[in-house]
Amino acid sequence: MDIADSRQSWTRLAISLTISTVGSVGFWSFVVALPAVQAEFGASRADSSLPYTLTMVGFAFGGVGMGWLVDRFGLLPPLVIGAFCIGAGYVAAGLAPTLLVFALVQGLLIGAGTSVFFGPILADVTHWFRKRRGLAVTICSSGNYVAGTIWPPVLQYFIERDGWRATHVGVGVFCLVAMLPLAWLLRARAPVAAAPSAARAAAASASMPVNPAAMIALLSIAGFSCCVAMSMPQVHLVAYCADLGYGPARGAEMLSLMLGLGIFSRVGSGLLADRIGGLTTLLIGSTAQGVALFLYLWFDGLASLFVISAIFGLFQGGIIPMYTLIARQYFPPHRIGATLSFIMMSTLIGMAVGGWMSGFVFDLTGSYRMAFLNCLLWNLVNLSIVCFLMTRRKPAAAMAGEAGMG
Repeated sequence: MDIADSRQSWTRLAISLTISTVGSVGFWSFVVALPAVQAEFGASRADSSLPYTLTMVGFAFGGVGMGWLVDRFGLLPPLVIGAFCIGAGYVAAGLAPTLLVFALVQGLLIGAGTSVFFGPILADVTHWFRKRRGLAVTICSSGNYVAGTIWPPVLQYFIERDGWRATHVGVGVFCLVAMLPLAWLLRARAPVAAAPSAARAAAASASMPVNPAAMIALLSIAGFSCCVAMSMPQVHLVAYCADLGYGPARGAEMLSLMLGLGIFSRVGSGLLADRIGGLTTLLIGSTAQGVALFLYLWFDGLASLFVISAIFGLFQGGIIPMYTLIARQYFPPHRIGATLSFIMMSTLIGMAVGGWMSGFVFDLTGSYRMAFLNCLLWNLVNLSIVCFLMTRRKPAAAMAGEAGMG
Protein backbone atom coordinates (compact mmCIF):
# COMPACT_ATOMS: atom_id res chain seq x y z
CA MET A 1 0.00 0.00 0.00
CA ASP A 2 1.29 3.43 -0.98
CA ILE A 3 1.36 5.60 2.15
CA ALA A 4 3.36 8.50 0.70
CA ASP A 5 1.91 11.88 1.81
CA SER A 6 -0.60 10.06 4.05
CA ARG A 7 -1.67 10.98 7.56
CA GLN A 8 0.91 8.51 8.85
CA SER A 9 3.58 10.38 6.88
CA TRP A 10 2.62 13.75 8.39
CA THR A 11 2.48 12.28 11.89
CA ARG A 12 5.93 10.83 11.39
CA LEU A 13 7.16 14.21 10.16
CA ALA A 14 5.87 15.91 13.31
CA ILE A 15 7.69 13.35 15.49
CA SER A 16 10.85 13.72 13.39
CA LEU A 17 10.77 17.50 13.80
CA THR A 18 10.32 17.14 17.56
CA ILE A 19 13.19 14.69 18.07
CA SER A 20 15.39 16.75 15.75
CA THR A 21 14.72 19.85 17.85
CA VAL A 22 15.70 18.00 21.02
CA GLY A 23 18.73 16.27 19.51
CA SER A 24 20.10 19.41 17.86
CA VAL A 25 21.02 20.80 21.28
CA GLY A 26 24.50 19.46 20.53
CA PHE A 27 24.86 21.94 17.71
CA TRP A 28 24.27 25.01 19.88
CA SER A 29 25.09 24.25 23.50
CA PHE A 30 28.81 24.95 23.50
CA VAL A 31 28.32 28.42 22.03
CA VAL A 32 26.35 29.28 25.19
CA ALA A 33 28.66 27.45 27.60
CA LEU A 34 31.92 28.79 26.13
CA PRO A 35 32.48 31.70 28.56
CA ALA A 36 31.80 29.58 31.64
CA VAL A 37 33.93 26.66 30.40
CA GLN A 38 36.78 29.00 29.50
CA ALA A 39 36.66 30.68 32.90
CA GLU A 40 36.72 27.40 34.85
CA PHE A 41 39.61 25.85 32.93
CA GLY A 42 41.52 29.14 32.66
CA ALA A 43 42.12 28.61 28.93
CA SER A 44 42.67 31.03 26.07
CA ARG A 45 39.86 31.82 23.66
CA ALA A 46 41.61 29.83 20.93
CA ASP A 47 42.05 26.75 23.16
CA SER A 48 38.48 27.10 24.41
CA SER A 49 37.22 26.97 20.83
CA LEU A 50 38.62 23.43 20.36
CA PRO A 51 35.46 21.70 21.69
CA TYR A 52 33.34 23.48 19.04
CA THR A 53 35.75 22.46 16.28
CA LEU A 54 35.72 18.82 17.40
CA THR A 55 31.93 18.92 17.68
CA MET A 56 31.71 19.96 14.02
CA VAL A 57 34.19 17.26 13.01
CA GLY A 58 32.26 14.62 14.95
CA PHE A 59 29.01 15.88 13.44
CA ALA A 60 30.40 15.77 9.90
CA PHE A 61 32.01 12.32 9.98
CA GLY A 62 29.43 10.79 12.32
CA GLY A 63 26.69 11.65 9.85
CA VAL A 64 28.26 9.43 7.18
CA GLY A 65 28.24 6.41 9.49
CA MET A 66 24.73 7.15 10.69
CA GLY A 67 23.55 7.52 7.09
CA TRP A 68 24.98 4.10 6.26
CA LEU A 69 23.08 2.63 9.23
CA VAL A 70 19.83 4.23 8.04
CA ASP A 71 20.27 2.62 4.60
CA ARG A 72 20.96 -0.81 6.12
CA PHE A 73 18.73 -1.00 9.18
CA GLY A 74 16.23 1.86 9.08
CA LEU A 75 16.04 4.94 11.27
CA LEU A 76 15.50 3.39 14.72
CA PRO A 77 19.04 2.01 15.40
CA PRO A 78 20.80 5.31 14.53
CA LEU A 79 18.30 7.26 16.63
CA VAL A 80 18.91 5.03 19.65
CA ILE A 81 22.69 5.25 19.19
CA GLY A 82 22.43 9.02 18.81
CA ALA A 83 20.29 9.36 21.94
CA PHE A 84 22.74 7.33 24.05
CA CYS A 85 25.73 9.22 22.62
CA ILE A 86 24.17 12.58 23.46
CA GLY A 87 22.99 11.45 26.89
CA ALA A 88 26.34 9.94 27.84
CA GLY A 89 28.21 12.79 26.20
CA TYR A 90 26.57 15.54 28.21
CA VAL A 91 26.95 13.66 31.47
CA ALA A 92 30.63 12.99 30.71
CA ALA A 93 31.15 16.62 29.66
CA GLY A 94 29.67 17.80 32.94
CA LEU A 95 32.18 15.62 34.80
CA ALA A 96 35.20 16.35 32.56
CA PRO A 97 38.35 17.05 34.63
CA THR A 98 40.21 18.92 31.86
CA LEU A 99 39.42 20.97 28.77
CA LEU A 100 40.95 18.28 26.54
CA VAL A 101 38.65 15.61 27.94
CA PHE A 102 35.72 17.99 27.54
CA ALA A 103 36.68 18.63 23.89
CA LEU A 104 37.06 14.92 23.09
CA VAL A 105 33.67 14.17 24.62
CA GLN A 106 32.14 16.96 22.53
CA GLY A 107 33.50 15.47 19.32
CA LEU A 108 33.31 11.73 19.87
CA LEU A 109 29.94 11.59 21.64
CA ILE A 110 27.94 14.82 21.38
CA GLY A 111 28.97 15.76 17.83
CA ALA A 112 28.64 12.23 16.46
CA GLY A 113 25.34 11.68 18.29
CA THR A 114 23.86 14.94 17.06
CA SER A 115 24.67 14.06 13.44
CA VAL A 116 21.79 11.59 13.15
CA PHE A 117 19.30 14.41 13.68
CA PHE A 118 20.15 16.17 10.43
CA GLY A 119 21.24 14.32 7.28
CA PRO A 120 20.13 10.78 8.22
CA ILE A 121 16.72 11.84 9.53
CA LEU A 122 16.17 14.00 6.41
CA ALA A 123 17.02 11.01 4.24
CA ASP A 124 14.36 8.97 6.04
CA VAL A 125 11.74 11.69 5.59
CA THR A 126 12.21 11.65 1.80
CA HIS A 127 10.88 8.07 1.67
CA TRP A 128 7.55 9.02 3.21
CA PHE A 129 6.56 11.81 0.82
CA ARG A 130 6.20 12.26 -2.92
CA LYS A 131 3.97 15.23 -3.80
CA ARG A 132 5.00 17.27 -0.74
CA ARG A 133 8.55 15.99 -0.40
CA GLY A 134 10.07 19.46 -0.63
CA LEU A 135 7.82 20.86 2.07
CA ALA A 136 8.37 17.83 4.31
CA VAL A 137 12.17 17.97 4.05
CA THR A 138 12.32 21.69 4.79
CA ILE A 139 9.98 21.35 7.78
CA CYS A 140 12.11 18.57 9.24
CA SER A 141 15.35 20.45 8.59
CA SER A 142 13.91 23.41 10.50
CA GLY A 143 14.43 21.40 13.69
CA ASN A 144 18.02 22.65 13.69
CA TYR A 145 16.87 26.29 13.61
CA VAL A 146 14.06 25.71 16.12
CA ALA A 147 16.67 24.22 18.45
CA GLY A 148 18.83 27.29 17.89
CA THR A 149 15.89 29.45 18.96
CA ILE A 150 14.79 27.43 22.01
CA TRP A 151 17.91 25.88 23.54
CA PRO A 152 20.29 28.88 24.03
CA PRO A 153 18.07 30.87 26.44
CA VAL A 154 17.16 27.69 28.34
CA LEU A 155 20.81 26.70 28.67
CA GLN A 156 21.85 30.21 29.67
CA TYR A 157 19.23 30.29 32.43
CA PHE A 158 20.39 27.01 33.98
CA ILE A 159 24.09 27.80 33.57
CA GLU A 160 23.58 31.05 35.50
CA ARG A 161 21.49 29.30 38.15
CA ASP A 162 23.22 25.93 38.57
CA GLY A 163 26.54 26.19 36.72
CA TRP A 164 27.60 24.66 33.42
CA ARG A 165 28.50 21.24 34.86
CA ALA A 166 25.10 20.57 36.43
CA THR A 167 23.42 21.94 33.32
CA HIS A 168 25.30 19.53 31.07
CA VAL A 169 24.38 16.56 33.24
CA GLY A 170 20.75 17.69 33.28
CA VAL A 171 20.69 18.09 29.49
CA GLY A 172 22.10 14.59 29.06
CA VAL A 173 19.46 12.99 31.28
CA PHE A 174 16.64 15.00 29.67
CA CYS A 175 17.70 14.15 26.11
CA LEU A 176 17.95 10.43 26.84
CA VAL A 177 14.56 10.32 28.56
CA ALA A 178 12.87 12.43 25.86
CA MET A 179 14.43 10.92 22.74
CA LEU A 180 14.13 7.18 23.36
CA PRO A 181 10.29 7.15 23.36
CA LEU A 182 10.26 9.42 20.29
CA ALA A 183 12.73 7.12 18.55
CA TRP A 184 10.46 4.14 19.25
CA LEU A 185 7.58 5.96 17.55
CA LEU A 186 9.76 6.15 14.41
CA ARG A 187 10.58 2.42 14.41
CA ALA A 188 8.63 1.65 11.19
CA ARG A 189 10.89 1.09 8.18
CA ALA A 190 10.62 3.42 5.24
CA PRO A 191 8.08 2.21 2.66
CA VAL A 192 10.78 1.93 -0.01
CA ALA A 193 13.27 -0.14 1.95
CA ALA A 194 13.88 -2.73 -0.75
CA ALA A 195 16.47 -2.28 -3.47
CA PRO A 196 15.06 -0.59 -6.60
CA SER A 197 14.23 -2.55 -9.70
CA ALA A 198 16.48 -2.48 -12.75
CA ALA A 199 14.02 -0.11 -14.46
CA ARG A 200 14.10 2.31 -11.53
CA ALA A 201 17.88 2.19 -11.34
CA ALA A 202 18.13 2.87 -15.08
CA ALA A 203 15.72 5.79 -14.79
CA ALA A 204 17.72 7.27 -11.93
CA SER A 205 20.99 6.92 -13.83
CA ALA A 206 19.50 8.42 -17.00
CA SER A 207 18.20 11.45 -15.12
CA MET A 208 21.60 12.57 -13.78
CA PRO A 209 23.24 15.58 -15.42
CA VAL A 210 26.63 13.83 -15.00
CA ASN A 211 27.76 10.38 -13.85
CA PRO A 212 27.02 9.44 -10.21
CA ALA A 213 30.55 9.95 -8.88
CA ALA A 214 30.83 13.37 -10.54
CA MET A 215 27.35 14.28 -9.29
CA ILE A 216 28.30 13.54 -5.67
CA ALA A 217 31.58 15.45 -6.10
CA LEU A 218 29.90 18.50 -7.63
CA LEU A 219 27.13 18.61 -5.03
CA SER A 220 29.73 18.26 -2.27
CA ILE A 221 31.85 21.10 -3.65
CA ALA A 222 28.73 23.22 -4.14
CA GLY A 223 27.63 22.52 -0.57
CA PHE A 224 31.08 23.33 0.78
CA SER A 225 31.22 26.60 -1.18
CA CYS A 226 27.77 27.87 -0.23
CA CYS A 227 28.45 27.13 3.45
CA VAL A 228 31.79 28.94 3.41
CA ALA A 229 29.79 31.93 2.16
CA MET A 230 26.97 31.34 4.64
CA SER A 231 29.27 31.05 7.64
CA MET A 232 30.54 34.64 7.59
CA PRO A 233 27.37 36.32 8.93
CA GLN A 234 26.41 33.37 11.14
CA VAL A 235 29.79 33.04 12.87
CA HIS A 236 31.14 36.61 12.88
CA LEU A 237 28.08 38.86 13.03
CA VAL A 238 28.31 39.32 16.82
CA ALA A 239 32.02 40.17 16.64
CA TYR A 240 31.40 42.45 13.64
CA CYS A 241 28.82 44.46 15.58
CA ALA A 242 31.18 44.71 18.55
CA ASP A 243 33.94 46.05 16.28
CA LEU A 244 31.56 48.63 14.85
CA GLY A 245 30.75 49.85 18.36
CA TYR A 246 27.18 48.55 18.50
CA GLY A 247 27.99 45.94 21.13
CA PRO A 248 27.71 42.13 21.04
CA ALA A 249 24.12 42.22 22.33
CA ARG A 250 22.94 43.89 19.11
CA GLY A 251 24.83 41.29 17.11
CA ALA A 252 23.16 38.48 19.06
CA GLU A 253 19.77 40.04 18.33
CA MET A 254 20.60 40.16 14.62
CA LEU A 255 21.70 36.52 14.69
CA SER A 256 18.49 35.49 16.43
CA LEU A 257 16.46 37.40 13.85
CA MET A 258 18.42 35.75 11.04
CA LEU A 259 17.87 32.22 12.37
CA GLY A 260 14.22 32.85 13.15
CA LEU A 261 13.49 34.06 9.63
CA GLY A 262 15.51 31.13 8.34
CA ILE A 263 12.70 28.85 9.51
CA PHE A 264 10.22 30.65 7.25
CA SER A 265 12.78 30.55 4.46
CA ARG A 266 13.12 26.79 4.74
CA VAL A 267 9.40 26.12 4.65
CA GLY A 268 8.88 28.57 1.78
CA SER A 269 11.70 26.99 -0.21
CA GLY A 270 10.12 23.59 0.29
CA LEU A 271 6.81 24.81 -1.13
CA LEU A 272 8.65 26.33 -4.08
CA ALA A 273 10.73 23.20 -4.68
CA ASP A 274 7.58 21.07 -4.89
CA ARG A 275 6.59 23.22 -7.87
CA ILE A 276 9.84 23.92 -9.71
CA GLY A 277 12.29 21.32 -8.38
CA GLY A 278 15.20 21.33 -5.95
CA LEU A 279 17.90 22.35 -8.43
CA THR A 280 16.05 25.45 -9.65
CA THR A 281 15.17 26.43 -6.08
CA LEU A 282 18.83 26.04 -5.11
CA LEU A 283 19.80 28.38 -7.94
CA ILE A 284 17.34 31.01 -6.69
CA GLY A 285 18.47 30.66 -3.07
CA SER A 286 22.16 30.82 -3.89
CA THR A 287 21.67 33.89 -6.08
CA ALA A 288 19.69 35.61 -3.33
CA GLN A 289 22.33 34.75 -0.73
CA GLY A 290 24.94 36.37 -2.96
CA VAL A 291 22.83 39.52 -3.16
CA ALA A 292 22.62 39.71 0.64
CA LEU A 293 26.39 39.22 1.01
CA PHE A 294 26.91 42.00 -1.52
CA LEU A 295 24.74 44.32 0.56
CA TYR A 296 26.93 43.66 3.63
CA LEU A 297 29.82 45.17 1.66
CA TRP A 298 28.13 48.55 1.35
CA PHE A 299 26.04 49.12 4.46
CA ASP A 300 27.19 48.94 8.09
CA GLY A 301 24.72 51.16 9.95
CA LEU A 302 22.85 49.54 12.84
CA ALA A 303 19.42 49.73 11.19
CA SER A 304 20.76 48.61 7.82
CA LEU A 305 22.56 45.64 9.38
CA PHE A 306 19.32 44.51 11.03
CA VAL A 307 17.55 44.75 7.67
CA ILE A 308 20.31 42.95 5.75
CA SER A 309 20.54 40.23 8.40
CA ALA A 310 16.80 39.69 8.10
CA ILE A 311 17.12 39.51 4.32
CA PHE A 312 20.03 37.10 4.63
CA GLY A 313 17.99 34.84 6.91
CA LEU A 314 15.09 34.83 4.45
CA PHE A 315 17.42 34.05 1.54
CA GLN A 316 19.80 31.42 2.96
CA GLY A 317 17.57 29.31 5.18
CA GLY A 318 16.24 27.12 2.38
CA ILE A 319 19.54 26.37 0.63
CA ILE A 320 20.83 23.34 2.56
CA PRO A 321 17.61 21.26 2.38
CA MET A 322 17.72 21.52 -1.43
CA TYR A 323 20.72 19.18 -1.49
CA THR A 324 18.49 16.58 0.15
CA LEU A 325 15.85 16.96 -2.56
CA ILE A 326 18.41 16.89 -5.38
CA ALA A 327 20.08 13.78 -3.98
CA ARG A 328 16.70 12.07 -3.49
CA GLN A 329 15.76 12.81 -7.10
CA TYR A 330 18.92 11.48 -8.70
CA PHE A 331 20.04 8.62 -6.45
CA PRO A 332 18.21 5.35 -5.65
CA PRO A 333 16.39 5.13 -2.29
CA HIS A 334 18.60 2.38 -0.86
CA ARG A 335 21.68 4.64 -1.17
CA ILE A 336 20.21 7.97 -0.13
CA GLY A 337 21.25 7.83 3.53
CA ALA A 338 24.98 7.43 2.90
CA THR A 339 24.97 9.67 -0.20
CA LEU A 340 23.16 12.53 1.50
CA SER A 341 25.24 12.24 4.67
CA PHE A 342 28.43 12.56 2.62
CA ILE A 343 27.11 15.71 0.94
CA MET A 344 25.97 17.11 4.29
CA MET A 345 29.45 16.41 5.65
CA SER A 346 30.88 18.75 3.02
CA THR A 347 28.46 21.51 4.05
CA LEU A 348 29.49 21.19 7.69
CA ILE A 349 33.16 21.28 6.78
CA GLY A 350 32.34 24.38 4.74
CA MET A 351 30.81 26.03 7.80
CA ALA A 352 33.84 25.16 9.93
CA VAL A 353 36.39 26.26 7.33
CA GLY A 354 34.42 29.35 6.42
CA GLY A 355 34.21 30.52 10.02
CA TRP A 356 37.97 30.10 10.42
CA MET A 357 38.75 31.60 7.01
CA SER A 358 36.75 34.76 7.68
CA GLY A 359 38.65 35.25 10.93
CA PHE A 360 41.95 34.66 9.11
CA VAL A 361 41.11 37.23 6.43
CA PHE A 362 40.10 39.68 9.17
CA ASP A 363 43.42 39.14 10.94
CA LEU A 364 45.29 39.81 7.68
CA THR A 365 43.37 42.92 6.65
CA GLY A 366 41.98 44.30 9.92
CA SER A 367 38.54 44.56 8.33
CA TYR A 368 35.53 42.35 7.77
CA ARG A 369 34.94 43.96 4.37
CA MET A 370 37.46 41.67 2.68
CA ALA A 371 36.02 38.71 4.59
CA PHE A 372 32.58 39.45 3.12
CA LEU A 373 34.16 39.76 -0.35
CA ASN A 374 35.92 36.41 0.11
CA CYS A 375 32.61 34.74 1.00
CA LEU A 376 30.92 36.37 -1.98
CA LEU A 377 33.53 34.76 -4.25
CA TRP A 378 32.85 31.35 -2.70
CA ASN A 379 29.15 31.93 -3.33
CA LEU A 380 29.99 32.47 -7.01
CA VAL A 381 31.71 29.06 -7.05
CA ASN A 382 28.48 27.51 -5.78
CA LEU A 383 26.44 29.38 -8.40
CA SER A 384 28.75 28.24 -11.18
CA ILE A 385 28.29 24.58 -10.24
CA VAL A 386 24.52 24.90 -9.96
CA CYS A 387 24.33 26.66 -13.34
CA PHE A 388 26.46 23.89 -14.87
CA LEU A 389 24.14 21.20 -13.53
CA MET A 390 21.14 23.18 -14.77
CA THR A 391 22.52 23.19 -18.31
CA ARG A 392 23.20 19.43 -18.19
CA ARG A 393 19.96 18.25 -16.62
CA LYS A 394 17.50 16.14 -18.62
CA PRO A 395 13.94 17.29 -17.72
CA ALA A 396 12.06 14.35 -19.18
CA ALA A 397 14.41 11.72 -17.79
CA ALA A 398 14.53 13.45 -14.43
CA MET A 399 10.78 13.31 -14.06
CA ALA A 400 10.75 9.66 -15.02
CA GLY A 401 13.47 8.89 -12.56
CA GLU A 402 11.74 10.69 -9.70
CA ALA A 403 8.42 9.04 -10.43
CA GLY A 404 10.04 5.64 -10.66
CA MET A 405 11.83 5.98 -7.34
CA GLY A 406 8.75 7.27 -5.53
